Amino acid sequence: MDLKKHVDFDNLEVAFASKNDKTLKKIHFVFSTMGSSAMVKTGTTLTKLALKSGLPVKGIIKRTLFDIFCGGENIEECQRTAEQMSKFNIGAILDYSVEGEKTEAGFEATTAEIVRTIEKAGNSAHIPFGAFKVTGIGSFDLLAKIQAKETLTDEEVSAFQKVRERVDRICALGHELGVKVLIDAEETWIQKPIDDLAYEMMEKYNREKALIYNTYQMYRHEALQELKDTQKDAVAKGYFLGAKLVRGAYMEKERERAMDMGYPSPIQPDKESSDRDFDLGLEFCIENINNTALFCGSHNEKSNYHLTHLIEEKGIARDDDRVYFAQLYGMSDNISFNLANSQFQVAKYLPYGPIKATIPYLIRRAEENTSVKGQSGRELTLVKREMARRKGK
Repeated sequence: MDLKKHVDFDNLEVAFASKNDKTLKKIHFVFSTMGSSAMVKTGTTLTKLALKSGLPVKGIIKRTLFDIFCGGENIEECQRTAEQMSKFNIGAILDYSVEGEKTEAGFEATTAEIVRTIEKAGNSAHIPFGAFKVTGIGSFDLLAKIQAKETLTDEEVSAFQKVRERVDRICALGHELGVKVLIDAEETWIQKPIDDLAYEMMEKYNREKALIYNTYQMYRHEALQELKDTQKDAVAKGYFLGAKLVRGAYMEKERERAMDMGYPSPIQPDKESSDRDFDLGLEFCIENINNTALFCGSHNEKSNYHLTHLIEEKGIARDDDRVYFAQLYGMSDNISFNLANSQFQVAKYLPYGPIKATIPYLIRRAEENTSVKGQSGRELTLVKREMARRKGK
């Protein structure tokens, strides 16, 4: 199979068309730093200490990691970033990335901000999605207790009802404004109540088309069957399935917990198994496109190439909004920009929030990019090649 038949991810002129020389140098510096696990570990520790001590490091963070991986500190700054991406036919997914809230007041404040992202998307042609984590608007411990089928106190029953109401408030607005809403996946020991909420919202709001999407982490060995079972349920109950496919984000934590607590790991035995099920998931969604909308969240070139072939083979229009490709802002521009340039539907996750509050997100990006299977080496190679190409003009 000619992988590059429909799009070429090695076209660096297209990939970096939105970046000037100064920005490329900044990206080069950041990904060079991420290539050293020792530097990332030291930098992460020092950053946490500096912020805790009140030292003025926000400016440094903003000019480096934050500028590359976040869309801004607020929706207004994100709007400018989204408009810039829209010039290259790439949509934005507003993602309020503040974490760690534990109070009802905090959950309500986060919900209000997520509602603002949906409202903004409803008024912006280039912001097709909103996204949220249920743990941003409800207690992690409460979700764990529900999944473990422990008896809830009256106060906990009331608290979960508030979580359901917040989820419904967000999804109802998405339905009203025609905005697609992504419900992110989380750790397996809280995922069941999140799934239940997502399917409840799908059955309620996906009657005409898929607007609410649940997330399937395909590095879970049960995910492919869950996807198939949900599609069958959607057909039986007369709603459209919104399926966001990702490989997954909590592998080390999941395996460690399973080992510590003595239950079988929910994670696939190896990367090849995850890759296999991810691509089978893409094939299943495309085969069932008449009642399924697919959001392919992947930085894997082979899987993205595979989906372009599936779209062409099925005779689906490249601009059909039932099939979206997506990557994180600041990563895999060679995939995003070349797909968009070839008229496929593409969106970037655009995290935002106050610098201090987005530190956990930025630290995850740094740590993931440093890992053996991370992106830093690939990103750095592409940037170096583009810098050399420009010099050779």
